[in-house]
Amino acid sequence: MQAIALDSRTKLLSEQLIEYFETGAPPDGLFADDVFCDLTVPHWRLQAQGVAGLVALRRAGHPAPGSVVRSRLDETATGFVLEFEERWEDKGTSWYAREIARADVGEDGITQLSVYCTGDWDAARRAEHAAAVTLIRP
Repeated sequence: MQAIALDSRTKLLSEQLIEYFETGAPPDGLFADDVFCDLTVPHWRLQAQGVAGLVALRRAGHPAPGSVVRSRLDETATGFVLEFEERWEDKGTSWYAREIARADVGEDGITQLSVYCTGDWDAARRAEHAAAVTLIRP
């Protein structure tokens, strides 16, 4: 499969979104002032409006910085879809999650962000999964 060249703004915004996921601090121009976030986690759905609300929502679930260890970016007609895996440490525990974020982009940055998360897996959950399932691909 041949890679398709991405629009430079899409690439920049997706890189800034990863930076935000890793640091918890959104770079200037990443989000429109009135950005809307719709977060779905196992058995729950949460929403936030505005940059401060979106940041507060993220910090409630991911208070510590981390790293995006794997990602895939696909452009859409209105923005992009970012599939990613992240790892972080919080209160002495190592965590992992797989997520997909769909971003609508306007002149002032991301205007709407929908995030679908597997839920946060601690070491015990990862071990349980590894004992029960052999993945074909990482």
